[in-house]
Amino acid sequence: MSTIAASARIHPMAVVEDGAVIGENVSIGPFCRVGPKVVLKDGVELISNAVVSGRTEIGSGTRIFPMAVIGGDPQSVHHAGEETTLFVGANCTMREGVTMNTGTVEGGGTTVVGDRCLFLANSHVAHDCILGNDIIMSNNVMLAGHVKVGDRVILGGGSAVHQFSRIGRQAFIGGLSAVNYDVIPYGMLNGNPGLLGGLNVVGMTRAGIERATIHKVRRAFKDIFEAEGNIRTNAAALRDEYADCPEVMEILDFIGADSDRAISSPHRGKA
Repeated sequence: MSTIAASARIHPMAVVEDGAVIGENVSIGPFCRVGPKVVLKDGVELISNAVVSGRTEIGSGTRIFPMAVIGGDPQSVHHAGEETTLFVGANCTMREGVTMNTGTVEGGGTTVVGDRCLFLANSHVAHDCILGNDIIMSNNVMLAGHVKVGDRVILGGGSAVHQFSRIGRQAFIGGLSAVNYDVIPYGMLNGNPGLLGGLNVVGMTRAGIERATIHKVRRAFKDIFEAEGNIRTNAAALRDEYADCPEVMEILDFIGADSDRAISSPHRGKA
């Protein structure tokens, strides 16, 4: 039996399968389908013609627009029908045609989306992706499997991200860009293949980062990417000099972390 709060509003032409959990003030419009292992938290709205399936939990206040398919099976040749999970945070918006897949057993079994994220039409979140808070994915953005995206990242329309790539907090990815390698926090990447063009200064300013700190991050960027030598070696050598700047240390930690991908840079072939 489904658990449906008394205040929920379910259109008579919607299908809510036995076992679903429907919270307070949830609205499910016509021609929507909610699967038997779905949890819709308080205030979720499915406008119409939306599908939420799989073992999927949708956070409170999230809105899902027509033709979105949330919680579908992973698009992986290794998936053999195992039960995996999708978690979506609170107050997200998924516009028309958005797709999100559950995880794979090989990738940990769970896809995670944070709070207050905006997914514009036809954007895609693949299996085992881990997304932070306040992310904007513009129209037709494609995340391959196992991608990690930090808080406040903006991805421009039509951009594509290679599997296992990481995009650091508050980075900006330009429209139609191909993200083949990891993008540092606060980085700005454009092109196909994508090149790191500098820092997302506009985003840093909007986030309240002081001008003096931005200048310090810019200086560190040059020390990492314009000095002789390897990017990772250059970054490791700066830890003492920039120990008093959390923003720079965040970049250095990101570069020093284990990853399946190289680091995006302003120059090809310098990893």
